Amino acid sequence: MQNNVSTILFLGFNNISNFNLLPFILLILIYCVTLGGNLLIITLVSNSRSLHSPMYFFLTQLSVADIILTTDIAPSMLDVALHGHTSISFSGCITQYFFFSLSEAFECFLLTAMSYDRYLAICSPLHYSSIMDQQLCIKLIIASWLLGCFLEIIVTFTICQLLFCGPNIIDHFLCDFYPLVELSCSDLTLIQIEATLLSIPVIIVPFLAVVVSYVYIVFTISKISSFSGRLKSFSTCSSHLTVEFIFYGTLIAMYVVPNEGQSKVIKKMFAMMYTVLTPLVNPFIYSLRNKDIKKALKSNSLIGNN
Repeated sequence: MQNNVSTILFLGFNNISNFNLLPFILLILIYCVTLGGNLLIITLVSNSRSLHSPMYFFLTQLSVADIILTTDIAPSMLDVALHGHTSISFSGCITQYFFFSLSEAFECFLLTAMSYDRYLAICSPLHYSSIMDQQLCIKLIIASWLLGCFLEIIVTFTICQLLFCGPNIIDHFLCDFYPLVELSCSDLTLIQIEATLLSIPVIIVPFLAVVVSYVYIVFTISKISSFSGRLKSFSTCSSHLTVEFIFYGTLIAMYVVPNEGQSKVIKKMFAMMYTVLTPLVNPFIYSLRNKDIKKALKSNSLIGNN
């Protein structure tokens, strides 16, 4: 790594610097709810035999990814919210970027596996148990982690080969890809091409797979004779799709579509959606609204009281 920069300064939410305490309290509440909700899902699924199924196994992995993501960025984000700015060592910035991008890449692959699981369960229920067994679930999770790690190591290694000679100020609240590489005085053509190409297997292909899966799911649900059954299924699918479109939509807007014309405020808002909003709502949309999770929660509460 060649650079003259030892410290990175985050400007963060400099446009709301007169109201530092309010965003700090809001963000720490969001972090506590996010952490608590995801830990609750992991605990319930681990302790409830009725939840030992592929769908809930995938949900625990989603919770693990969300915990890694929020814990990775929370310290700098909270410091920025309280003081208006903060600093991080250059190596710390690279480390933060790696774990942030790893959790996001893993979540992209995981959502694809989850959509495939739902496709099998709804569109091919007779073959579901024979295809989506424990061995396949474990293979999908391991492959998702390894592929995400491999791809992000490539990008992180390329960033480390850049020359950083100043400035050291990032108008953001975390070490994201574009704000970080824009500090470099090297030619960015190669790494920009690399990032664009890698966005295809990480973002575009998973997004298309999710869309195709849910098209088949919706088509199958539309054949249900019971109106209440269709309504219930569509309600579940619509909530899942809303979260996934927010997640993938903001990632595509940030990393796939050229964003030179976007203002810094818009970029920060997009970043807040996939780093703060989706980890916050995932436990509620995917899990806590689920009747099996509610039953397990009630059962564990009764056991605890006894």
